Amino acid sequence: MSTDNPGVDPLDGLRAPQDPDCDVFLTGTVFLDIIFTGLDRAPVRGTESWARGMGSSPGGVANMATALARLGLHTSLAAAFGDDHYGEYCWDALEQGEGIDLSMSHTVPGWHSPVTVSMAYEGERTMVSHGHEAPGPTHAHGTALPLPAGEPVFPRCPPRARAAVASLAPGRAEPWVATAARNGAMIFADVGWDETGRWDLDALTDLEHCRAFLPNAEEAMRYTRTDCPRAAAHALAERVPLAVVTLGAEGAYAVDATTGASAEVPAIEVEALDPTGAGDVFVAGFVTGTLADWPLADRLAFAGLTAALSVQEFGGSLSAPDWDEIAAWWQRVRTFADQDPAALRRYAFLEDLLPAAARPWPLRRAVPTIGFRHPA
Repeated sequence: MSTDNPGVDPLDGLRAPQDPDCDVFLTGTVFLDIIFTGLDRAPVRGTESWARGMGSSPGGVANMATALARLGLHTSLAAAFGDDHYGEYCWDALEQGEGIDLSMSHTVPGWHSPVTVSMAYEGERTMVSHGHEAPGPTHAHGTALPLPAGEPVFPRCPPRARAAVASLAPGRAEPWVATAARNGAMIFADVGWDETGRWDLDALTDLEHCRAFLPNAEEAMRYTRTDCPRAAAHALAERVPLAVVTLGAEGAYAVDATTGASAEVPAIEVEALDPTGAGDVFVAGFVTGTLADWPLADRLAFAGLTAALSVQEFGGSLSAPDWDEIAAWWQRVRTFADQDPAALRRYAFLEDLLPAAARPWPLRRAVPTIGFRHPA
């Protein structure tokens, strides 16, 4: 599914024999994503619309898992997979194609895979999803283990890891988050829209275990009752060691409460084909920079760059860039005669990290389809 990995290890020189084998652990729902692009407008009721492009790939939590793996981090994913063709495709694409450790995952007999259809137009997307909640883990003979109401699908003992990524929700605590934090993992968390409308930070129970919290500007301002995303970041830094607020087309702003440092990096202007998964790619880039112990501004710049590269391609997991593409971008952008020298200096830290780009820009990362039949 992915292109050849050039072998960049962002943690080279930082690894020690006693370190955990897993760099990042995460859990969640894997969807089969079917993405339509090249739509001139939103579909109109009672009519048929034709898209100029289409892609299929694992989606949901697979977006972030793929982004982390393509950046060279040893990634472990705990998820349920259906035993239908969609589930088999997603499992193979993640394990064989991306090198993601699925030893914490399981296949559920008789359960069909969740599916999301995404339509991208005018720089935005509209999604329709279908699926049923996965049963719990199964016995060896295939029957589902009963779970109490509200009990998480996966064990409370995640693997030892340098970091873990969680998605917070009001009023919901995930026991594995506290366990991972006690075992030394840095917890990075994002959050979704609060359907309750209360926007109460105290309701985000697992926030107390988080090393970093990465909401978007609207979410940050609502949770902190502020009218400025930068003020919201400072308010959040009173609750977590590291607050990162994404500002959309303006970039991102971060406050490190442990050092008192703050940083703001503008976004890279690109022509977006499909924004699916861009937020997941941003988090993956920021996690990578944090584990590599880069300066705060470099982490923001790298996260923004990976997200900008991702929106120029189909889909969520398909769109995540690898080091080969980042190197090709860096090589190409320096050839522009009218390039702003200050903008180039912002990304000069990449110079010592990147492999020599073997192929010219643009690169094609993957074939956006469930698969072709190959002649014998």
